[in-house]
Amino acid sequence: REARTGLWEKFDPQQLATPEAFQNDPALIWRWYRWRRELVARAEPNPGHLALVELARMVPKLTLITQNVDGLHQRAGSSNVIEFHGNLFANRCFVEGCVVTDADMSTDVPLCPGCGGMLRPGVVWFGEAIPGDALQAADTAASSCDVFLSIGTSSLVWPAAGLAKIAQQQGANVIEINLDATPLTDNSHFALSGKSGVVLPELVNCLAV
Repeated sequence: REARTGLWEKFDPQQLATPEAFQNDPALIWRWYRWRRELVARAEPNPGHLALVELARMVPKLTLITQNVDGLHQRAGSSNVIEFHGNLFANRCFVEGCVVTDADMSTDVPLCPGCGGMLRPGVVWFGEAIPGDALQAADTAASSCDVFLSIGTSSLVWPAAGLAKIAQQQGANVIEINLDATPLTDNSHFALSGKSGVVLPELVNCLAV
């Protein structure tokens, strides 16, 4: 929602967040992503983020798979995080795909210091595949867990939507936390209705007793 306010209201995020849009006007896309980075940099982790940090203290093997790109889980203190759709603050070479950490970001279109190609934000755009390492790590975690928590997701975006089924097929209990019913709701062992920032802290507090 925040991607369509103010100056950017006339733009459709689904038309900006594509490789084709970047090739057509990289400076425009970079202006949009810099603006988004500024917004996210001002955001703070919510009680749901912090509850997951506490849950990881109780369950050291906890793996956190997120479709968010804001990095708020890490800022809250979570460590074992799989970023399915990348990270808004990462930069990748548009030519070679490698992550770049030492580029000059002061130009309208930053360039890769290695090959001289354009840099792009390190997120997964519409029409792009999930990075193979993230997908493999998520599949491994889902296949080996005892409990799978699905939190605040529509369960419509694949392949992330299939992770709960993978876990369930391997014998895990699936718990959904969501404001609205999703395709996963009726197939969950437990479905908790509410905001993650409210339900998660309560759930973690109950586990701590």
